[in-house]
Amino acid sequence: MGSSSKGLTDLFDISDRSVLIIGGCGAFGSASAKALASAGCKLTLADRGKQKLNKVSTEIKALGAEVTTINIWPDTESNAETIIRSAVNNYGTLDLMLVTLGTNSVAHIEGQNFNDWRNVMTANLDYYWLACQAAGRQFAKQTKSKNRNKIVVMSSTRGRHGLPNGYSSYCASKSGLDGMVRALACEWGSKGININAIGPTVFPSSLSDWMFSDKEPGKSARENMLDRVPIGRLSSTDDLIGGLIYLLSPASDYVTGQTLYIDGGYTAN
Repeated sequence: MGSSSKGLTDLFDISDRSVLIIGGCGAFGSASAKALASAGCKLTLADRGKQKLNKVSTEIKALGAEVTTINIWPDTESNAETIIRSAVNNYGTLDLMLVTLGTNSVAHIEGQNFNDWRNVMTANLDYYWLACQAAGRQFAKQTKSKNRNKIVVMSSTRGRHGLPNGYSSYCASKSGLDGMVRALACEWGSKGININAIGPTVFPSSLSDWMFSDKEPGKSARENMLDRVPIGRLSSTDDLIGGLIYLLSPASDYVTGQTLYIDGGYTAN
């Protein structure tokens, strides 16, 4: 480690941190919650649906971790602030936040309904903005600690690459999210806040189940994508966890405003 003041264990240590996961019951949100619980974090999960929250919460508690839940979505300024306040009330502070929300409406632009476009932009960009606004306000009020506050949001390779299958709204929303991350990194860099995005290709979730099917059009879409992935397979949520831990840990203190593509080499091809 040379002259570094931190050993490897310290660099990736996020134990005892208060972490809020908005979208904590989704495919990546629940996988992240379990990983962060194993890392010793204290968790607040925000999502819609008490049954889903109870299920994930029970799994987290079985790992011996502290976890609380809030059945609210960040769809207004007031609700976003309520979610943040809940996390602070639970543990006295908020240190880290993961936002992993999203939807899609697949249609070529000539036939897409404007309301469907707006729904995608709202879920994939507006809600992220509201969550980040509320978190930024909270971080500004907190006494600065030795550790920087960290935010990670879920983007996509579609923020960088287009797709001919009717993804104009999805691609636009993710490009906008990447731009927001860069802008907020500039606003917050001197305030002890880092913000970055993770950009995966396809991993199993409610949005992508069709691509893992052996029926059409999923089979053809999957094969076409695999032709562009040098590693030769689609992703799992486990593939994304290492990058998440890195972006939330002290190891990434000098990293902000970036989209980390965890994509099997897709964006390199």
